[in-house]
Amino acid sequence: MKHYPFNKALLVVSLLVLSACSSQPTTNDIAENTIGEKYKANEKAEIYLQLGVQYMQRGQRGDYDIALERLKKALSIDPNYPDAHNAIAVLYERIGQTEFAREHYERAVALNPRDSDAQNNYGQFLCKQNRWAEADAAFMKSLENPVYRTPEIPYINAALCATRSQNFDKSEAYLRKTLEINKNFPLALYQLANLYYDKKQFANARDYLKRYASVAKHTPQTLWLGVRIERMLHDKDSEASYAMLLRSEFPESEQTQLLNQSERQ
Repeated sequence: MKHYPFNKALLVVSLLVLSACSSQPTTNDIAENTIGEKYKANEKAEIYLQLGVQYMQRGQRGDYDIALERLKKALSIDPNYPDAHNAIAVLYERIGQTEFAREHYERAVALNPRDSDAQNNYGQFLCKQNRWAEADAAFMKSLENPVYRTPEIPYINAALCATRSQNFDKSEAYLRKTLEINKNFPLALYQLANLYYDKKQFANARDYLKRYASVAKHTPQTLWLGVRIERMLHDKDSEASYAMLLRSEFPESEQTQLLNQSERQ
C-alpha cells in the first residue's frame, strides 16, 4: 500500500506574507526573488493587495469575502499586477473556485514567468488537477531563478506530486534534492522514510525517521510508521516504544485505531 504525506496539501508560497516571523518573502523582498526589476505596481493597488492577503491569513469567518473584495479592487486599479493575480488565485483555490483560480494563476505566470513563487503555486494547483507533466514543468520553472530564497519548496512539491502520480523514482530524486538544500526539512525526511518502507528498505526507513524525530515533533502518522518499521525489523522494544507514544499522545487518532486493529489480528 502506498502512503500519501501526512500533510496532503502541497506547499503554497504566498508572495505577500506580512507576518514578521514568517520565513517567506514579504512585498519588500520580491525583487530579491525574481530576475530583473520588480514590477512597479500602482501604490493603491499594492495597499489593497496587502490588505487582501492580511484577511486571507486571518482565515476567520467572513475574512475570505473581505479578502476577495480587496484583491478584486487591487486588480481593478492595476489589471496587470502579477502579485495580485497570484494572491487571488490562491484565494480562489482555497474557496473551491477552481476555474477562476486557474485563470489567475495562468495570468500571473504569463505576466511574470520568472516569478518563482507564482510558478510554484501554479505547479501545486496543476498537480491537484492530476496534470502531472505540466505541474512538474512549473516546479522546474520556479527553480530557474538563481536568487530564489526557498528552492526546497518547489523540490518538495515536485516530490509530493511525483508520489501522487506514482512516479516513486522521481519522487526519491526530488526528496534528495530537497535535503541537499535543507538537510533538516521534516517533510522530506518523513517522505523518504515512508518511501523506503514501501520499498521494503526498512533500515533506511528507520534512519530517516530518526532524523525526522531529531528535528520535528512526532505526529500520529510518523509514530504509526515507526511501529511498522520496527515490526518489520523485529525490534519489539522499539515497536513497543512507538506504540506507547502513539496511544498516549494521540489516543483518538486513526493511526491508534489501526495499531489496535493490527494487534488483534
